[in-house]
Amino acid sequence: MERPDRERAESAARQEAARLTAMDVHGVALTWVDVAGLTRVKAVPTARLPHAVRRGVGMSPCFDVYLTDDSSVTSPHIGGPDGDLRLFPDLDRLTVLAAQPGWAWAPVDRYEQSGEPYGACQRQFARRMTERAAARGLRLRMGFETEWVVTRGDLTETEIRYPCAGPAYGMTRLVELSDYLRDVLEALAAQDVEVLQIHPEYSPGQFEVSVAPADPVGAADLAVLVRETIRAVSARHGLTASFAPVVEAGSVGNGAHLHLSLWDEDGNLCRGGDGPYGMTEVCEAFLAGVLRELPALLALGAPTPAGYLRLAPSQWAGAFQCWGLENREAALRFITGAPDDTGGANAEVKCFDAAANPYLVVGAVTAAGLAGIEAGLTLPPPVAGDPVADGRETRLPASLPEALEHFTRSALLRTALGDPLFEAVVAVRRGEAARFDGATPQDIADATRRRF
Repeated sequence: MERPDRERAESAARQEAARLTAMDVHGVALTWVDVAGLTRVKAVPTARLPHAVRRGVGMSPCFDVYLTDDSSVTSPHIGGPDGDLRLFPDLDRLTVLAAQPGWAWAPVDRYEQSGEPYGACQRQFARRMTERAAARGLRLRMGFETEWVVTRGDLTETEIRYPCAGPAYGMTRLVELSDYLRDVLEALAAQDVEVLQIHPEYSPGQFEVSVAPADPVGAADLAVLVRETIRAVSARHGLTASFAPVVEAGSVGNGAHLHLSLWDEDGNLCRGGDGPYGMTEVCEAFLAGVLRELPALLALGAPTPAGYLRLAPSQWAGAFQCWGLENREAALRFITGAPDDTGGANAEVKCFDAAANPYLVVGAVTAAGLAGIEAGLTLPPPVAGDPVADGRETRLPASLPEALEHFTRSALLRTALGDPLFEAVVAVRRGEAARFDGATPQDIADATRRRF
């Protein structure tokens, strides 16, 4: 059985292939993100795009139980050499890559050979949760902040060499790498990615870019596109970009903070209500559901041992299970926005990092928030200042095994993800924890920074 829209999709793909060929684009990179958080790819010549849209491109399901070092584990549903999937590119996301001349990109949805949706397809999981919200009359707007560290030379070198020496958030650092950052902005603009801001971050060689919000699946797609665009621009400048949770042990690491707002037909539900700081009842319940589930969500949002080197108190990483107004130490930060900015009110989940699969993150956060609405949850009192000083707030898991304990007990996430995807996550997280058992923080940083 083939996908029912195959004829219409193939016709559209022929038009797109002709357009790409006229633009001297010769190949299309088809990507998905595995459970370990690595972006995997199969590529086709531009002329084969219609065939890929009609028949799909083959790929083994075993990659869903690969670890970050490309070794593999097995789960009750996935593992071993048997089986084959079909990768179907999403033409709505087809993008000519400005920093990779001759190439275009599209994310894929994965299906069984029978034509049935693949139970462990992370992108389809995110779509299911988005549709579940839509069935309640709710529309989510999400966006990731992308942080990265840029270095000179190979990340396998013992001594890391940074291409700039300016201070944290300093104009000096922007001046030192102004050509590089201009090219990042130019490439993103050429790909129709709306950049909200770009700036130096805290650690040496570290920068951040924020892009306009999108629907949850679109936000995850953008997270992949932005990261790979930055990687390509860096390579063209003789630099190496790392999105790993930490590049050097003891440094402030790379986060991938998730911003979200909740909308219905009347507007932004994060404002105009009688709840805390103007939240509507629905918004408060959604955020309370996310806050409640954060210890389990951390197994998705901080999927490697390196993530727990980053998730340290008093480093604005969100290490405590609390929320606050504009509090950058809280795991859940609420932003009211300016009074005349209807879209400005939103929430930020700060405890996630860039090793996370963004499709798993947006889908699981949506599931947790909807569960909060169904249960009619309310938020606890907000926290002001550093939770360390308060001394009463609950610390989020400080290790991957601890987060995994919460995850394995979460009936909510098991139901949302489905057994094949849930068990794949458990198997991969256990494999990563065992792989780094007894490793020093620097050993973990050294191994991880080369993979993301």
